[in-house]
Amino acid sequence: MTAYVISEVEMRDPEGFDAYRTLAAKTIAQYGGRYLVRGGKAELAEGNLPPKAIVVVEFPSMARLKEWYASPEYAEALKLRWTALERRLLFVEGAAPI
Repeated sequence: MTAYVISEVEMRDPEGFDAYRTLAAKTIAQYGGRYLVRGGKAELAEGNLPPKAIVVVEFPSMARLKEWYASPEYAEALKLRWTALERRLLFVEGAAPI
């Protein structure tokens, strides 16, 4: 079953953010992930918090997603993440076929 990383992102440091994105993208591809949404315009339909940049990445499985997140390759990107951006990060299993 597919699994998704859903991230709500706010940039802190533009240069660090670009470096993080470059490293993260390489590792996502390496672990079989692909971007479905990457920072397009977000529009608030309900609620009261202003939308931040949204990123959605699809992985073949939750196991593969967690393997990516714990990988030494992604650890390099995470070193940049702490100063480059603020985020909320969710791991979500996809819907089972009907």
